[in-house]
Amino acid sequence: MNPPFRHALRPALRPALRPALRAEWTKFRTDGTHARLLLLLVLLTVAVGAGTAATTTCHTPGCGIDAPRTALTGVLVGQVAAAVLGVLAAGNEYRTGMIRTTLAAVPCRSAVLAARALVLSAAVLAAGTLAVAGSLLAVRLLLPGNGFTAAHGYPAPVPADGATLRAATGSVLYLALIALLGLGAVTAVRDAAAAIGTVLGLLFAFPALIKVVADPDWQRHLRQLAPMPAGLNVQATLGVDRLPIGPWPGLGVLALWAAAALTLGWAVLRTRDA
Repeated sequence: MNPPFRHALRPALRPALRPALRAEWTKFRTDGTHARLLLLLVLLTVAVGAGTAATTTCHTPGCGIDAPRTALTGVLVGQVAAAVLGVLAAGNEYRTGMIRTTLAAVPCRSAVLAARALVLSAAVLAAGTLAVAGSLLAVRLLLPGNGFTAAHGYPAPVPADGATLRAATGSVLYLALIALLGLGAVTAVRDAAAAIGTVLGLLFAFPALIKVVADPDWQRHLRQLAPMPAGLNVQATLGVDRLPIGPWPGLGVLALWAAAALTLGWAVLRTRDA
């Protein structure tokens, strides 16, 4: 960014960002729906991860099951709560008309969207950390009884291990990006129901399409471009070299989807009346 452009941004955005952050944080923490969705995110992620771990067995050495990824299976379900939370972080204001009050109080619309994104990201990152930590704890307790022992090539997963740490950190970031995708979608379409349908359709339609497509090359390309299959590759700790796209590049694909949604939402917010 060149210095003149950066200088031009300061008077427009920075003074408005601090009051916008205070306002968005106050609205976020006083809405009971947000707290319930964060709790649901944690409970679903841990419960599904624990349930998967409890029913997964390894009776022979080197059975080829990715234990950390098994532990993090619940992220597949927890992301629904993250997406709905991202949508409702702004969607309720469009439904009630309170968006006009928000924009009257903070006329800098870029600051409003930036503050919402920051508050939402912080909340989901905190909840996601709890969810992932709980999932890894559950798998550490459950998997050894199902044959995942050092004798079978599965020492107890340690979160500080490189691959496990990457899977855990990436899963937390994945949930935050899904929430931002929801925020961008609702800011663009300005209707909560339509935004939820759009985001969930985007996440789950690609895997269904991949199963329908018969050509292996097209399947690989779709896995490289689809936000959920590409993003969840960050959880893999085995067979990473055989993935259609690497763990961090895959999460980068999801980040691009979230950035595109937020950019579209920002453009609509700036150019259309409340």
